[in-house]
Amino acid sequence: MTAPITKEEWAEARRSATEVLPDIVDKLGLPKALLPYQGNLLETLESSTCHVLFVEKSRRIGLTFGFAAYAALRAARAKAAGGMDVMYISYSQEMTREFIDACAMWSRAFNQAAMAVDEFLFDDSDKDGERAIQAFRIRFASGFEVLALSSAPRSLRGKQGVVMIDEAAFVDNLKELLKAALAFLMWGGQVVVCSTHDGTENEFNLQIRDILGGRKPYHHMRIDFDEALRQGLYERICLVNGATWTPEAEAIWRQDIIDFYGDGADEELFCIPTMGTGSWLSAPLIEARMTSDAPVLSLDLPTNFLQRPELERRVLLSPFMEELEAALEVLDQNLLYAFGFDFARVADLSVGTLLSLDKMLKRRSALTVELRNVPGDEQKMIVRTILSAVTRMVGAAFDATGMGWTVAEDMGRLFGLRENEDSSGLVWAIKFTQDWYRINMPPLKVAFEDDAISISKNDNHLTDLRSVKVIAGIPRVPDVRSGEGPKKRHGDYAIALALAHFASRMQWHDYGYRRAPIPLDRFSEPAERQGDDGRFRMSTLKRARGLF
Repeated sequence: MTAPITKEEWAEARRSATEVLPDIVDKLGLPKALLPYQGNLLETLESSTCHVLFVEKSRRIGLTFGFAAYAALRAARAKAAGGMDVMYISYSQEMTREFIDACAMWSRAFNQAAMAVDEFLFDDSDKDGERAIQAFRIRFASGFEVLALSSAPRSLRGKQGVVMIDEAAFVDNLKELLKAALAFLMWGGQVVVCSTHDGTENEFNLQIRDILGGRKPYHHMRIDFDEALRQGLYERICLVNGATWTPEAEAIWRQDIIDFYGDGADEELFCIPTMGTGSWLSAPLIEARMTSDAPVLSLDLPTNFLQRPELERRVLLSPFMEELEAALEVLDQNLLYAFGFDFARVADLSVGTLLSLDKMLKRRSALTVELRNVPGDEQKMIVRTILSAVTRMVGAAFDATGMGWTVAEDMGRLFGLRENEDSSGLVWAIKFTQDWYRINMPPLKVAFEDDAISISKNDNHLTDLRSVKVIAGIPRVPDVRSGEGPKKRHGDYAIALALAHFASRMQWHDYGYRRAPIPLDRFSEPAERQGDDGRFRMSTLKRARGLF
């Protein structure tokens, strides 16, 4: 379970611990560049006996920063001193870019130290249109380089040196990648594998089991969130941000981070893999896409709402409806929109999410509503308000399982119900099947991986998206709820987002036009069918098949 310690207990423990520490700042002028666990990592890797190292780690502790220091030092050495190429592999381009930037920073720092004794590590000046530091490669004067590679096992063919696999639990095929990397040991190479966990049956955790069980003679380190804090993580964050460190501030920050990860805190922060096959989307990837500032509106009604007088019911609804109308008023009506709605009435939430589509086809969260204990008629009113407010709606997909069918059906009466891609109408009524998940969940994951979607930063939404598991080869939400008491969630936002993304790819457009004027002496329409200028008006629906 997540570290069973309160904010107050943590603050007192940190105060007691720091009171007995020597005043490092007064002695050294500034704290050391590397935190103790980062320094221990370098010391372990420098050991002549460390050929393979596996590291279980928490998120947000800066271990990649320590890896970058080691990579710069190793590649900068001459061959006789143990220098060799360093290859960094991760599952996302953002992480590789961040790693190379950190290596560049360390390289410049080490280069300044070397130049003091008339030596240099790399040439960072313009020469023949090239630079030593490039997008995903740093060339050193030693002849070696630090470079970033894809996670495909074939990317290691023909290479030799140190291999670093970061967030290894999330690469596509860790087992095959390890086979290729471990071949480097034959010629004196080194393999470093580091990751947060992603399920008990993930290959990374299976490797950790074998190491701890004595089956494999690899080195092992484990650094969880609390250990990193004890060794000065939050103090370093305060130093970088210009804030004043106190035990109370650290305790609040620690609890905020734990609350943000919710039920995923054990796995993401405390190195405890969850049961099952692991999450479908990783937390780093989800967080990287939380770049929208769109509102998330919540309505939680009392369980006896329907037994209250009508005036009281209106009073309870009024603040939410005012917030909703204000959010809808500021929508950019030049954009296209798609809507997804996951229905629930008793145990779970109803969640509706509105996505905008820009000219580059990037989906962005425009509005999300979360409804708990809200009767069906009120849910229909809220959904109708959203759909009516958007002038360029390309599709709306509704969970039509069980009672959800009534919402989908009533919205279909108002906005047109679609039965298949060849029919017209705005509303899709989705009855979830394994085939629906198999076909429509992969495009959503691709959108996350390709930075083609942007969602609001919300801890509940992170938990919901992390709850999607691969079951029998198909990504879906298992029948397990997160949270405590009556506020439990069942991946509700993940389903609403999947529905909205589906609707955004199955588009139809409403085109209105005015036909050419008809001379009144040749044809006269009844007054009720004429426009203000006496011309005949008509409109038509033209469907555009979902090609996005």
